[in-house]
Amino acid sequence: MTDIRHGLPAPAAGEDAFVTQEKPSAPVVDAAPLRGTPLLRARRWGLAGGESIVASVGIAAGAVLLGVLAASSWWTLHTHGASLDRSREDQVKVVGELLAVSAEALLAANETSGVRRLVAEAAVRYSLSECRVVLGDGAVVADADAGRPVSRPPAEWPATPGGEATVERTFGAVAVRVPLNVAGRGGAVLEVGAAVRHPVWAGSDVAAGVGAIGAAGMIGLLVTYRSTRTRLRGLAAVRDALRASASGETSAGALLVSERFGAEARAWNALLGERDALRARAAVEGAAEKLAARGSRDGDLAGACDALWTGLIILDDRARVRYANGAASVLLKAKREELVGADLSRFVEEAPVAEALAAVAAGRSRQRTSVELERQLPGGERAVLRFTARPMRREDAASAIVVVEDVTQQRVADESRNAFVASATHELRTPLTNIRLYVEMLTDEGEVDPAVRAKCINVIGTESRRLERIVTDMLSVSEIEAGSMRINPGDVRLEAVFEELSQDFAAQATEREIRLTFDLPPKMPVVQGDRDKLVLLLHNLVGNALKYTPAGGAVTVALREEAGNLRVDVTDNGIGIGEDEQELVFEKFYRAKDRRIAGIAGSGIGLALARQVARLHGGDITVKSQIDKGSTFSLSVPVGSQGATRAKAA
Repeated sequence: MTDIRHGLPAPAAGEDAFVTQEKPSAPVVDAAPLRGTPLLRARRWGLAGGESIVASVGIAAGAVLLGVLAASSWWTLHTHGASLDRSREDQVKVVGELLAVSAEALLAANETSGVRRLVAEAAVRYSLSECRVVLGDGAVVADADAGRPVSRPPAEWPATPGGEATVERTFGAVAVRVPLNVAGRGGAVLEVGAAVRHPVWAGSDVAAGVGAIGAAGMIGLLVTYRSTRTRLRGLAAVRDALRASASGETSAGALLVSERFGAEARAWNALLGERDALRARAAVEGAAEKLAARGSRDGDLAGACDALWTGLIILDDRARVRYANGAASVLLKAKREELVGADLSRFVEEAPVAEALAAVAAGRSRQRTSVELERQLPGGERAVLRFTARPMRREDAASAIVVVEDVTQQRVADESRNAFVASATHELRTPLTNIRLYVEMLTDEGEVDPAVRAKCINVIGTESRRLERIVTDMLSVSEIEAGSMRINPGDVRLEAVFEELSQDFAAQATEREIRLTFDLPPKMPVVQGDRDKLVLLLHNLVGNALKYTPAGGAVTVALREEAGNLRVDVTDNGIGIGEDEQELVFEKFYRAKDRRIAGIAGSGIGLALARQVARLHGGDITVKSQIDKGSTFSLSVPVGSQGATRAKAA
């Protein structure tokens, strides 16, 4: 019996099946394309499904493990033997040196028999193959081997070269020659030799240890192999199904695999189900598109609707989408094919908005309805969408047309404008209130107390200049918005400008306990520019530094000339500005998100105005700041007439 699902022999009873169901009507797949596959070759060799994937890896790992074990065994035995050789060599050398000391004393006392006993006992005790005393002419006066002839020491001994003990190593043996210096006689040589033998038990222990390690490694490899094989059976089943699909099989019933193979099999079956659903849906949509293409006469109108920058949606009486242009799908963050035919409440989850649009579509409301929807986007941003719906009668069926607009920027502009108006109102109220109060004090007490009169006049003058700067800022913002801001260049004497700055801000710095320092050169250049606007610029920079520096802090205004440019650095040790906001503070109406500035009045236009004035003079303003460490605003404008020339051109 042949399994028509994969073109493979059918599984026997009790054998794992790769497919959970069969369809008699499924076409028989030719097995020829699969005859040479690794899976079938593995099965012919008796490997189970999925085992062929890891068989080669398992064999390679086993070979590597055996090679490592063999190399480890050889190296261990080699190292062990070398250690035994060194140990035996050291032993023989020490024995020779000790025997030499005793032999010298006995020979000096003419105790030849004692020397012979000494070498004989040493040979037996230390398993020496050779131990003898030899004179310079080759005569042996003492030998551990009793079978060898020995000579009686002559009255005068031949000369024997002295020196250090020497060691000679040969395969399986070691020989030591130790020079003897016998008092009153002369010299001789003690020759000691021994065989180097390795105990059988030492090699056996090493071999047994390496064998045990190897057996444990092979068992671990086998367990890992079996575990991997079990896990890959599901992948093997999916692979068989993929190959059958590549050979032309299209039936889902023939391609399904048994879900007992695990998560891979279940995922594969789910993909097959989704594939069939997509095919069916594609067939339905294709037929609908063909019908629509045949009966459609308004292709140009559909193209025009898609070109609109506002969303356009047509709803039926049950608030289901019958048509949606491209802008609508973008604004609702959905694909057009998902929108068409779906309930609008799926994409507009806010119940009040969805109910208002559904009421217009169902005909319950016959007036134009406009509702707004605010959504939070990732990153903390927001989007505001405006839905405008009105009834649309067509063939006596209730329906509605809905226009979707993105009014986020409009809302941001409205909020910024309202915040500016509120802040400007507060900024205007403060100097006006101070002027009114000090005018009343001047009227009541000024005639009788000259000090009070001087103080009132000073405060009224200061607040009047402050009021003038606020009004000038507002007018300048209007000029920036209209693009009509211009400068009137002329000679600007910086000594007078910085003297005015010092007078204007000295009282404020003293009141807030801030140390205000002007680091000015003895001689300052004359700048070509608009004096009033440069004063406005510097007032904004110094005023900002004082405003955001806590009591006890310091503000430094430094002036220097470098490379034809005037550079002014306004440095404070205030609350600082985050790195992500250092460019945003130069935008109109923007105020930093630091909660510590919530109680500090400000309009958010000072820095934007200052940078605009700097750029009109051919320069710029930059900032370097760290949170809780302070900020440095740097103004750079050309000194000579080239800055005014560039400003006129701008």
